[in-house]
Amino acid sequence: MRGLRTQVSDLRRSVFVEIARIAYESDNVKDDIEAIPYKLSPTEEPKFRESIYRERAVSAERARLAMGLSLRPQNRPVHITSGLEESTIDAMYYEPPLMQVIPSACNACEDNVYEVSNLCKECLAHPCMEVCPKGAIIHQNGQAYIQQDKCIKCGRCKAACPFDAIGKKIRPCASACGVKAISSDKYNRAEIDPDKCVSCGMCMVSCPFGAIADKSQIFQLVRCMKNGGEVIAEIAPAYVGQFGADVTPDKVKAALLELGFSQVYEVALGADIGAVAEAHQYVNHVVNGDLPFLLTSCCPSWAMLAKKQFPEMIQSVSRELTPMVATARSIKKEHPNAKVVFIGPCAAKKLEAMRHSVRSDVDFVITFEELDAIFEARGIDPAKVGSHGRLHNATGAGRGYAVAGGVASAIEKCINAYYPGVEVKIEHAEGLDECKKMLLLAKAGKKNGCLIEGMGCPGGCVAGAGTLLPIDRAKREIAKIVKDSTKQIPPKELEEIELK
Repeated sequence: MRGLRTQVSDLRRSVFVEIARIAYESDNVKDDIEAIPYKLSPTEEPKFRESIYRERAVSAERARLAMGLSLRPQNRPVHITSGLEESTIDAMYYEPPLMQVIPSACNACEDNVYEVSNLCKECLAHPCMEVCPKGAIIHQNGQAYIQQDKCIKCGRCKAACPFDAIGKKIRPCASACGVKAISSDKYNRAEIDPDKCVSCGMCMVSCPFGAIADKSQIFQLVRCMKNGGEVIAEIAPAYVGQFGADVTPDKVKAALLELGFSQVYEVALGADIGAVAEAHQYVNHVVNGDLPFLLTSCCPSWAMLAKKQFPEMIQSVSRELTPMVATARSIKKEHPNAKVVFIGPCAAKKLEAMRHSVRSDVDFVITFEELDAIFEARGIDPAKVGSHGRLHNATGAGRGYAVAGGVASAIEKCINAYYPGVEVKIEHAEGLDECKKMLLLAKAGKKNGCLIEGMGCPGGCVAGAGTLLPIDRAKREIAKIVKDSTKQIPPKELEEIELK
């Protein structure tokens, strides 16, 4: 539902805006946060739910997650602001799990249930009854009826119905989860298995009730910026077009500077470094036979999937820093006392930044959706700001990392330029279902000699859980900026980012 304005997206945005506004302006933070559910639902007439009490309960939990706090327990009273003092420090990181199901918001959707609709014509042939292997279908009240206690979910009745009168109910969040991490609790509410979850966020954007949300660092980032000091933004290449059709890259930079960031850098610069390094790795280790294949490492959900479910392949996962980390480390070399904020499309990057090896490099992670709310809280319209010059000169290769296939394409272009005559075997998968299939084929030895790109989100980074733009439009924006880039590939010996 990226790019589609709904009541769910409006509610998420409203909570983010309120949290940012309170962090900037409030002299009485606790009271103002406790009041958020009443500010969003000021009358006794509910706007989103059947009950005003349920509506406010959901807003309360969303407010906690927007402050980076965990959901409250269901069996004892806890204030919305409980734990706030501990969360206001600059070094506060997310306490896993990142993806959370809000119990009061979950609609307990039925999953894998076949049901006859009112399209049933009670036809004489009744093929649904004839094909059912368990005799689960009877006629009741003038139409076919499926006895759920006998149904084995084979779907033969649905396939046989000439009127398409039999529907299959699925839980949208579970259907979107490519690692099968979502099941049901004893109340039939969605439940996420943290051992399987790779935090891609596809369940969150697929839930039509807004019952799944991730944690945010909006509150901590704003407080940090208010405290002064150098805070530098690094923005992922998928940002192009995310903040409006009239918001050009130079306006995004200007809006970030107006917000209070001291400098702004493209994460595509780190992607350039990654493309160079992985081009060399492929030739030196795969072509020369040290590794059977090379798996790209820039998508944290893909890398987590490979490491969790295919541990025997860990040696084939690229050791190169992700673009987020490569860019941040280069920034900190020149600005050792600065706080670095990654702004991107991806929920999983929030967990990547938690790793002990990364914490000193990336201080905060926010999504485009969260940044857009901060702009609103500060009254900044990126379309109306004046230009402060272009973003730094990354190449088309690095900027192309934002779309599925772009990483492999960038590396292939580098190999063709640096190692003329070397054959490059490219494979890429997008969406965790397809990624898992690709890894199974690689495990079976059917992808030997390949450079394999995996993207956890179908479409690539432009389809991440924190994006604002419809995926097709976002792809077109990336294609344009890649084409218009002054340089198409980075030099062979690129080892560090030029921050000038």
